[in-house]
Amino acid sequence: MEKQEKIVQMFNDIAPTYDLANRVLSMGADVSWRKIACKTVLSNFKNSSVNIVDVACGTGDMMGFWQKTAGEFNVKIENLIGVDPSSGMLAVAKQKFPEFKFIEALATQTTLDSGSMDVLSISYGIRNVVEREAALREFNRVLKTGGYVVVLEFTKRKKSGILTGARDFYLSKILPKIGGFISKNQEAYEYLPSSIEGFLDAKSFADELAAAGFEMRLCKSFSMDISTLFIAQKAREC
Repeated sequence: MEKQEKIVQMFNDIAPTYDLANRVLSMGADVSWRKIACKTVLSNFKNSSVNIVDVACGTGDMMGFWQKTAGEFNVKIENLIGVDPSSGMLAVAKQKFPEFKFIEALATQTTLDSGSMDVLSISYGIRNVVEREAALREFNRVLKTGGYVVVLEFTKRKKSGILTGARDFYLSKILPKIGGFISKNQEAYEYLPSSIEGFLDAKSFADELAAAGFEMRLCKSFSMDISTLFIAQKAREC
């Protein structure tokens, strides 16, 4: 089984407990991070309509935030689509949000029409995409020129200071035990800190977005740089 297939199978296995584990492990902080992302982007679409796709949508959490936030800015969502390769995650998402459209597909092959989306989001999923640069090119293809790519991710951290040590201890020692207890799959939550270490720092990922035809509009870190929000606009075809 190839690496991407193994990752998808891991998410199939933890799908039933994924939402609970997320809330517990982030101590609810991910809710505020998601809200900031949605509000920042939708403020640019006040009193208009928008097409949104959430890639690596998992159980549909981010889609729920897009829907709720749109009302605050009088934004009409014409299409709200979730894309994910995990059938287990999508099964949970469809139960939570039967009104949304979901597509079982990889981030590199969303099956969406070129230039069809105003916003493409991916929350805590890009580091799980093995062919990341191909995925960013796919994001460029799917978005309209001027459309927004919105990425929330656990970025690689600089190693210095007491706070950094405490953060790393939580991620490597505490988080896998709690996640393993909730999901009964400790291996999956041991994968999380290793996947962060295998990912990029914020600047390097911003550079990858630029290489894929996007212009950065915001790069904001949260909670001692554990999580980073990237917002960029499609400036050119890639």
